[in-house]
Amino acid sequence: MFRLIKLVVILAVGGAGGWIAREYLGPQEWSQWITQFVKQRAGESVSRDDAIKVASWNLRPLGPEKLSAQTVVSRLAETIRQFDVIALQGIRSAQQDAMPRLVAAVNATGAKYDFVIGPRVGTQGDQEQFAFVYNTARIEVDRARVFTVADPGNRLHREPLTALFRVRGPAEREAFTFMLVNADTHPAAVGTEQAALADVFRAVRSSDIGEDDVIMLGSFNTPPANFGSLAEIPQLNWVTSGAPTTVAQDAELENILFHSAATREFTGRGGVLDLEAQFQIEREEALQLGDRLPVWAEFSVFEGGRVGYVAGGTRSAR
Repeated sequence: MFRLIKLVVILAVGGAGGWIAREYLGPQEWSQWITQFVKQRAGESVSRDDAIKVASWNLRPLGPEKLSAQTVVSRLAETIRQFDVIALQGIRSAQQDAMPRLVAAVNATGAKYDFVIGPRVGTQGDQEQFAFVYNTARIEVDRARVFTVADPGNRLHREPLTALFRVRGPAEREAFTFMLVNADTHPAAVGTEQAALADVFRAVRSSDIGEDDVIMLGSFNTPPANFGSLAEIPQLNWVTSGAPTTVAQDAELENILFHSAATREFTGRGGVLDLEAQFQIEREEALQLGDRLPVWAEFSVFEGGRVGYVAGGTRSAR
């Protein structure tokens, strides 16, 4: 009943625009228009040329067993294709072919995705790799700016992977550029590692790369209420709060964080992708993909969030 009332309210709010559209569009075009309108108002993921979708997904464990199941791989690939760039955690294969096999499945439909992957990080017997998979038609990566964060004090079990990206399409000086920091905290050391990640966030923003659009994403293994030192960073924003990010719908562990004043490219749209609803499957099948759900956020393709905006001086001064 609530969903029905919500839909009626959505349509009522857009009544005037809907009347105009109905008067000037044919039946099929009207149907497409109203479907698009409802999805946008309801906050569902709808592709836009003026925005990119950035996501994070913990696939642990991504290894030979998961990659040998055709249906699982097909669903992994279909999910990844919904995003322009996605940070992956939980790659735990002793072989080097896990990511090539996964990206080959992503590209099986004619898409053109590529990836960058970091070294194995973690303690002996508990190591994993981080990766970024991105749509080369919409995103480019500066491979000279792909690095694993140094952690000389061993404050993190798994050092984050960082990479610099730029949107394709807009003029070079107008295109949104951003750093992604791919992280996965250890569940037994959440408090300590939140403090370390806060230092990582500050260090990446103030590095000589000169990029203040820093987006930290991955498994924080705690809800925002327990972010501690991370939450103390002035104007830090996170995409999801109060929404479960596990397939079992019992915990809020994944998120996407950024500085709200610097990263004005954020459109305000983002959330958690429900895999059971996505594929119309039972929970047991969804768990074959992993126990975590993808989280995503949408950003403008233009620097500063609007056409014609070019930051003057250092970008942190805008």
